Amino acid sequence: MTLDQKMLSLQNRIVLITGASSGIGAACAKVFASAGAKLILAARRQERLQELADSLVETYHGKSGQIHLLQLDVRDRSAVESAISSLPSAWSEIDILINNAGLSRGLDKLYKGKFEDWEEMIDTNIKGLLYLSRYVVPGMVSRDRGHVINIGSIAAYQTYPGGNVYCGTKAAVRAISEGLKQDLLGTLVKITSVDPGMVETEFSEVRFHGDTERADKVYQGLTPLTGEDVADVVFFCATRPAHVNINQVILMPVDQASTTLVNRRS
Repeated sequence: MTLDQKMLSLQNRIVLITGASSGIGAACAKVFASAGAKLILAARRQERLQELADSLVETYHGKSGQIHLLQLDVRDRSAVESAISSLPSAWSEIDILINNAGLSRGLDKLYKGKFEDWEEMIDTNIKGLLYLSRYVVPGMVSRDRGHVINIGSIAAYQTYPGGNVYCGTKAAVRAISEGLKQDLLGTLVKITSVDPGMVETEFSEVRFHGDTERADKVYQGLTPLTGEDVADVVFFCATRPAHVNINQVILMPVDQASTTLVNRRS
């Protein structure tokens, strides 16, 4: 049996991706679209979502009916509940949930930290993931099929200077993923945590509140991962045979050995 024969087909499977307007989320949308999946793309930036959807239709010769857009802030529990409960019947049976929405703010010492930064990270990285999981997973359990893929971070395993609260939120994602796997025992619903190291997306620009120059220095002299690299791993996890669950994957660029140890070539 070839590798392709072992892969689970994603043709017409419904995949919900949060934080889909850029970075890892947009890269996941592209790779799943190429496999014939039906995409529910969720993010706060409606215009960016529409641009992505138009590009996917053009690139993969798909149909606009294969993509459903949700302008959604995952921090808003009532909005998440409304978005999931009001999905058209053709989109309601979600096969794969990719909890990708997440961010970091600042690199302040804890005792100098900004409360609004803490709250934004906690509300997005932890509570947003919980809200989506709470409203989507029951349907998976009732159908006895599905897959939740959480985008975590190596920050869940190693704290770095100034990363205090962000690292705490990603450690929470790791614990929640492990706990959900235990809760799903006895069902055919899968749970995976994909935990990357340095990925060059809008992440650092968001962390530094739009300071592009400072963000660029994060990746200076090394070759970081791309959103596409992470999406490839997510796709691999999602296409394993029905009896195989990839619990967690840690991936880093070759130029990175830990959260603090990197090789800068110039």
